[in-house]
Amino acid sequence: MTISHHLRVHRSDENLPREGELAWHLAEVATDEVGVDGDVVDMIVNRVIDNAAVAAASLTRRPVSAARQQALDHPVSISGPGATIFGCALERRTSPEWAAWANGVAVRELDYHDTFLAADYSHPGDNIPPILAVAQHTGRDGAALVRGLATAYEIQIDLVRAISLHRHKIDHVAHLGPAAAAGIGTLLGLDTETIRQAIGQALHTTTATRQSRKGEISTWKAFAPAFAGKLAVEAVDRAMRGETSPAPIYEGEDGVVAWLLDGKDASYDVPLPASGESKRAILDSYTKEHSAEYQAQAWIDLARRLGTERPDLRDPANVASIVLHTSHHTHYVIGSGANDPQKYDPTASRETLDHSIPYIFAVALQDGAWHHVDSYTPERAGRPDTVELWRKVTTAEDAEWTRRYHSEDPNEKAFGGRVVITLADGSTVEEEISVADAHPLGARPFAREDYVRKFRLLAEPVLLPEEIERFLDLAERLPELTAAEVLQLNIVAKHGVLALAPAPKGLF
Repeated sequence: MTISHHLRVHRSDENLPREGELAWHLAEVATDEVGVDGDVVDMIVNRVIDNAAVAAASLTRRPVSAARQQALDHPVSISGPGATIFGCALERRTSPEWAAWANGVAVRELDYHDTFLAADYSHPGDNIPPILAVAQHTGRDGAALVRGLATAYEIQIDLVRAISLHRHKIDHVAHLGPAAAAGIGTLLGLDTETIRQAIGQALHTTTATRQSRKGEISTWKAFAPAFAGKLAVEAVDRAMRGETSPAPIYEGEDGVVAWLLDGKDASYDVPLPASGESKRAILDSYTKEHSAEYQAQAWIDLARRLGTERPDLRDPANVASIVLHTSHHTHYVIGSGANDPQKYDPTASRETLDHSIPYIFAVALQDGAWHHVDSYTPERAGRPDTVELWRKVTTAEDAEWTRRYHSEDPNEKAFGGRVVITLADGSTVEEEISVADAHPLGARPFAREDYVRKFRLLAEPVLLPEEIERFLDLAERLPELTAAEVLQLNIVAKHGVLALAPAPKGLF
């Protein structure tokens, strides 16, 4: 049965015992040796395939190449064989923290992998690169890797359910660092106290502002979760050496809650699995069919359908206005409520456009499709009729859609809204959508064959056919893999592909 940990700020003279700390309870979840349910194992396999798919699609992009070059400029550490890097030959390895870095950027670059949204935002698949890198370096088998990933998903999603970071403009990777550290702790079979210390260090070092997701969004959006994963690996290393961390990191009077979140009078109730209870949180998360912010997924599906059914809506001359009535989060993060002029700028970066629902809705409406490359090109963004239509799209917060966004009932929770299109003749078109087609409750829920199809689609331009089959064979046998096979759980690019990517030089 799920338990609820009550989290509040404690004065120093209250002497909160370590067993009362949230970090301790998170560590207890990590050290619980409960088995992993079969449907959870299957979903972990799906997400490993999903991560590799989106990484393949980003191999030649500049931020990914820069991170990869940084990793390659660092040698393998002396205590293990190192970890592989997406795109590179299997024998070309680096130390695990740098593999976590390079692979984390590759996974996040296109904003195209899994998501969980509640009190805060998250991409729990960001846990896979650091935990896999440590598994490779330390010789862990597939079963240990599965256990580590189940822990990481559970902890990140449970934190996201309860604690809002974005309300205080703290980036959501502050929930990722502790989750990855805990997952690594499970992978390695560490004790509760060591994991507690690693969680504290990982949280302390991964709190940063949300400016990386505001205004003209920079390439750091892809680097931020990779940085958190890298710091989680390093935090575990220090904790294993007996080094300690600021404590109580959440509850202290100068801690995260008191000064970065809701303040000294704040309290939260964090849901956690009880001892012996399966870690099933991954099943509450969902992946992306489209390469865009998750809150845009349902809107893309609705726009595609509307544009196909009503081609006249694609012509800005026929449209007076388009208003998307939606949740608070969608309105203020990717909608006009953000008050970011960049969201209407045809010269904006890809990172900005994939966080602009006015742009996304306009393009999906006109094209009846969405593509991870073609939908973002400067030529596509700058097309005059698109710019004219795009600037007629606004968002509005709707209390009912906000309520459904935060609902704890999975059958009611929604990430869409209602669109009202006012035509030039004064007539209106109204439609609504609750969840994306690929959502578990959507029109076409993603299953294993969809994850495999997504992988093939994104990998075929950069991987040989036999490499695609080799990786899929390993991934689908994940819980039975030997340590030697885990070391091969990587995608190797065709000869010459990586040579096409920028190879920037830096300090290392």
